[in-house]
Amino acid sequence: MAYILAPSILGADFSRLGEEVEAVSEAGAEYIHLDVMDGTFVPSISFGMPVIQSLRSRTDKVFDVHMMVEEPGRYIEDVKKAGADLICVHAEACRHLDRTLHQIKEAGCMAGIALNPATPVNVLEYVLPEADMVLIMSVNPGFGGQKFIPYAVEKIKKVRRMVLERGLNTDIQVDGGVTPDNADELLRAGANILVAGSAVFHGDARANVRTFLEIFRNCSRKA
Repeated sequence: MAYILAPSILGADFSRLGEEVEAVSEAGAEYIHLDVMDGTFVPSISFGMPVIQSLRSRTDKVFDVHMMVEEPGRYIEDVKKAGADLICVHAEACRHLDRTLHQIKEAGCMAGIALNPATPVNVLEYVLPEADMVLIMSVNPGFGGQKFIPYAVEKIKKVRRMVLERGLNTDIQVDGGVTPDNADELLRAGANILVAGSAVFHGDARANVRTFLEIFRNCSRKA
């Protein structure tokens, strides 16, 4: 299983966003995680398509766009045009989740399903085969720098079992409170994509990326 680091630009210095994205890309991060917030599904408002588009020329890494918005199907085409490679929508925000996943695929992007901390994994029962990725939120969405919710580990294990039982290759991503201290536990639970904002961008971003990648290598050797 390939382990992937997805630095969340929510933790970056927005006055030098392009340079921050280039730094983590050059250090070895394979995904760039972009949180789009609408102030309705979550309390905060972050950024939209113009910011995504402005960053697209700064890296060739996968743009992993996390749509924390109500009825994200309204924006799929625009997000794709802005440069998204993967669009992840919340099960809780979609009136017709199956339809939204198909919209994402039809736009030519990988499709992800995000679950809030209190959302049970059984909502994936019928739509899991349609998803390229499942995102387990390990904090309540809307703000960076929150403390990891421990029961997310059990949710990761449950989703990994569902994936294996069905013979799927679905990625499992974790977002919220991810640090080098808990990364190994998350990978062993079954996650293979870790989103980290503060833990990457606070301090030396390049060095922080290398720390995560070393943990990934060690975990691969143990597997």
